[in-house]
Amino acid sequence: MAVETRARVTKGKAKGIDACADDRGIIRAAAMDQRGSLMRQIGQQGGQATPASLTEFKTAVTKALTPYASAILMDPEYGLPALRERANGTGVLLAYEKSGYDADPENRMPDVLDHWTVRRLVEAGADAIKVLVYYDPFDDKDLTDRKDCVLERIGAECAAADVPLFVEPLAYKKGLDERGLDFAKAKPEAVKTYMAKLSEPRFRIDVLKVEVPVNMAFVQGARANTTGQVAHTKAEALRHFKEAAAAATKPFIYLSAGVSDDVFRESLEWAGESGARPSGVLCGRATWLEGLPVYAKQGRAAFDAWLHDKGVRNIQMLNEVLDRVAQPWWTVYGGRAAVSA
Repeated sequence: MAVETRARVTKGKAKGIDACADDRGIIRAAAMDQRGSLMRQIGQQGGQATPASLTEFKTAVTKALTPYASAILMDPEYGLPALRERANGTGVLLAYEKSGYDADPENRMPDVLDHWTVRRLVEAGADAIKVLVYYDPFDDKDLTDRKDCVLERIGAECAAADVPLFVEPLAYKKGLDERGLDFAKAKPEAVKTYMAKLSEPRFRIDVLKVEVPVNMAFVQGARANTTGQVAHTKAEALRHFKEAAAAATKPFIYLSAGVSDDVFRESLEWAGESGARPSGVLCGRATWLEGLPVYAKQGRAAFDAWLHDKGVRNIQMLNEVLDRVAQPWWTVYGGRAAVSA
């Protein structure tokens, strides 16, 4: 593979990915770029649904967890003050997309922030740029082509700034509940297909931030399966992990997608068992979501205490799994020497 793929990792991009990874080349990133949905949850749990509370929450998480992370993903709208509290040596990914898809709920078209460019995000401290896109590779060709064009433009902007681009595709299918059994059956093929598609050089994506290809709540034998409904056997699930990983020709990291820390760790363990080798994780709610009611009901001091206890234990246990299953980000590009040349 890979001469063409390796050639696209410039010194600037390699430096940015390195800033987000540990010395072994494993990306152990915490995600804290949630915006409107998180503010609403704080309010629903009895706290103040205000920008100030959102920023305080982000600051608490950043201060407590970045000593155990290689990078922090943040939004530039509410999160920049929190970055001042990150541990020394922690890389910074900044989100470029608007939160949610309210402007086009049917097609879920991505849209970038009005007052930001890649250059401005770098000036604000970004080592890498992250973009989320809802992506059904089997949707109407006109729609997927429009989304591809958005990603190509962002890829060109990142290339011009010589900063790495992390893209987070989220599978969905119109008319299906993404948490339901029918979608669980369709998800593996969607994830495998978008991992292959978005690895194409035209997008200039450097790292794929992807979902695990199965919904563990519908896998036979998974601890997460509490209903008995089955979309896949364990053997089928392991095959889906392996096939999706093989479809990517760029480094990929797994996102937690809002599941609990136990479920996410189980997913990573199964990935390792399958032979899939992610280059790390970008994990948000699995690490800190259980502490949200503590913050909303009891305030910052109680939340700090929860983070330093349960939050830290969550991320430490996640790091232990990564030690067993992850491979350096540069492996897919031909090794450390190839990206340092």
